[in-house]
Amino acid sequence: MQRLAKFIFRARGWRMTGELPDLPKAVFVAAHHTSNWDGFWFIVYKFALKVNVRFLAKQSLFWWPFSIFLTRIGAMPIDRSKNESVVQQLVHAFETEDHLFLALAPEGTRKPRPYWKSGFYQIAKAAQVPVVLAYIDYARKEVGIGSQFYPGDVERDLEFMRNFYAGVTPKHEHRKSHIAFAPE
Repeated sequence: MQRLAKFIFRARGWRMTGELPDLPKAVFVAAHHTSNWDGFWFIVYKFALKVNVRFLAKQSLFWWPFSIFLTRIGAMPIDRSKNESVVQQLVHAFETEDHLFLALAPEGTRKPRPYWKSGFYQIAKAAQVPVVLAYIDYARKEVGIGSQFYPGDVERDLEFMRNFYAGVTPKHEHRKSHIAFAPE
């Protein structure tokens, strides 16, 4: 799979940038999410790096034989019918697993939203793991891993992310969401 993924990057003229952090656990922010192609390129990147980065999928999608495919590409079933929130379920996963890289798209949809979903930040903060910024830049045709930080000061962290993603061009600029959290 790694050779195939690298071949796909070369054949389509894309580059891979950044290095995988030497960490046992982290929440990866996958931004910006404006096209179905974003998921494809992030999954190809994951295979090219030969790293087990997981992402969320609805529990209802995990039916045989599709569940085998989903599990192999890194999907992690999430049960929304449980009494505990998705954030609590994922914090628990970080507590119980020795190694966990979880990628989340805080925009949550391919349509523009006034705010990012803050779940990735809440998970990282509660689990005491870093946030790693990953990106896909269609203007430069590159997918990469960039900076990382431990959540602490929300406004400072949001400004850090806005600065990081300022030079990243999504597939559909008009669908990009503003990097901010909804007021509480």
